[in-house]
Amino acid sequence: MTQPAQLKKLVVAISSRALFDLDESHRIFETEGREAFCRYQIEQEDKLLEPGFGFSLVKKFLAINQVGASLPLVEVILLSQNSADTGLRIFNSIAHYQLDITRAAFTSGVSPYEYIPAFGVDLFLSTNAEDVIKALAAGYAAATILSGNARTVDQHSDQLRIAFDGDAVLFSDESERIYQQQGLAAFTENERSSAKTPLPGGPFKAFLSAVHQIQAQFDQHQSPIRTALVTARSAPSHERVVRTLRAWGVRIDEALFLGGMPKGAFLQAFGADIFFDDHKSHCESAAPHVSTAHVPHGIANQDKGIL
Repeated sequence: MTQPAQLKKLVVAISSRALFDLDESHRIFETEGREAFCRYQIEQEDKLLEPGFGFSLVKKFLAINQVGASLPLVEVILLSQNSADTGLRIFNSIAHYQLDITRAAFTSGVSPYEYIPAFGVDLFLSTNAEDVIKALAAGYAAATILSGNARTVDQHSDQLRIAFDGDAVLFSDESERIYQQQGLAAFTENERSSAKTPLPGGPFKAFLSAVHQIQAQFDQHQSPIRTALVTARSAPSHERVVRTLRAWGVRIDEALFLGGMPKGAFLQAFGADIFFDDHKSHCESAAPHVSTAHVPHGIANQDKGIL
């Protein structure tokens, strides 16, 4: 496998609270204020942080660079609301766990999402829903990590497995709006009549394309990344999805059309390292099975007052 010179790295940005368990220091910040928080972080500077919800996922992303490409295929960047001073503990922990993370932005309490375009970020992961909403509104793939890797046995330890919901994640929420406002019959009829019209892209379309660019460098059965679409859609609304992905020229390795069945067991069978869904309730029901991340985008979140 050789990497073409024009292949862009996949850039993933993650917040410090998503990468490491900073619950205690955050509690101090919330209850005692910034000065107490800064003092605590400096006092604990040499105490290693425990992994956070996104830690295992970051390790999987970074492991892709071990496949023998001439140049790195993936870069992980830290975007943190810590100051550089209090962030020293974070970089000490990064060094201890031998994570190849060398670039960071420490913004001292200001939302770091504005640095996403400067770093060329393809995906932003955070535990701060407000930062995620801002990133999505600016047109970038972003999600709030709600749970860590729950699998006790990792059957696919050498391969990163990413699962996506369809509407309002990979695709726009155009069809979801019809379903929410007019019901299942109207949704089904719209998808049947529009079967040959590709769906507009959602917030994760560009990220999926970036993942596909890496996958395209490998034989399908030797790729370090495997993807799955896990959607509540069923026949006949599946046809428009298939034709849309074909029109985009991207590959989805597995597609599960569940017709409203709970997704958790299917995600576990796929072996997902992360699952992205716009419905927080779907994320919460899947969380006991796999790591989940909420995409606060589209009508489902507007109706619940999240946006």
